[in-house]
Amino acid sequence: MKWKGRRQSSNVEDRRGQGGGSSRGIGGFSPMLLGPLIRILFSKVGLIIVGIFLIGSFLTGNNPLNIISQFIGGGQIQTENASPYQGTEKENELAEFSATILANTEDVWNSLLENYRNPTLVLFTGSVSSACGSATSATGPFYCPGDEKLYLDLSFFSDMERELNAPGDFAQAYVIAHEVGHHIQKIMGITAKIDRLRGTISETEYNKYSVRLELQADFLAGVWAHHSQEMTKMMESGDLEEALNAANAIGDDRLQKNASGRVVPDSFTHGTSAQRMRWFKKGFETGDISQGDTFNTNAL
Repeated sequence: MKWKGRRQSSNVEDRRGQGGGSSRGIGGFSPMLLGPLIRILFSKVGLIIVGIFLIGSFLTGNNPLNIISQFIGGGQIQTENASPYQGTEKENELAEFSATILANTEDVWNSLLENYRNPTLVLFTGSVSSACGSATSATGPFYCPGDEKLYLDLSFFSDMERELNAPGDFAQAYVIAHEVGHHIQKIMGITAKIDRLRGTISETEYNKYSVRLELQADFLAGVWAHHSQEMTKMMESGDLEEALNAANAIGDDRLQKNASGRVVPDSFTHGTSAQRMRWFKKGFETGDISQGDTFNTNAL
């Protein structure tokens, strides 16, 4: 792909190195000091001392919290986060690539949909918290309708190449475009309709709807690729094959067979390899969003 030097999206949250659900503590400030500090501050003597500290901080330019913490025996309160996450050269390039692909999806879908709103891409390592709950890297890339954000651990791209034999930058772009496809389904109200079925039908029946939802996201990824190529000419020879190979690699039938040696169609949630390839290719060849109704066809 000819992606370098192109616009990168500003709708990216880089949470790499932070971990899911955890918050950075205040370095050097022990919680055991809170009790004495509160008692001091709210005593008559404490109020006088606080006044002295405030005057002193004004004259010296020091943080009054640091002065108070030193007074009661604590270390200096760190009011700033630790150093920014330092990724490897390859990982940082993947972050730039992902931001570039996200920007390209923004350009394409804003030109095709009047009510489109840009989602946010969250980059993380290990684990992450979202409006849909906590997740680990093992979950793989996912979209959360609750906060309209895409979540991606960049190590997934290495897993695609090493474990799924699905290398290539356009294969990686397909993954991002697929998650953006779920965002479009959220905007169109499709996701909410499927969610309302949860608990009202059997798990087997619900899985069938889930498959159609995923195949439509594949189709929308293909529509993106069609219009992206018309707008930017980023695709090069072999790129389409990379995306189709990735779609083939993450089909339910292939993943189940590789994992356990057996295939259980009733448990499919994303579609077979053939189905995923077919719907992505249909979106790419037609570029017509109206031809992606996977819910009212028998020919998946």
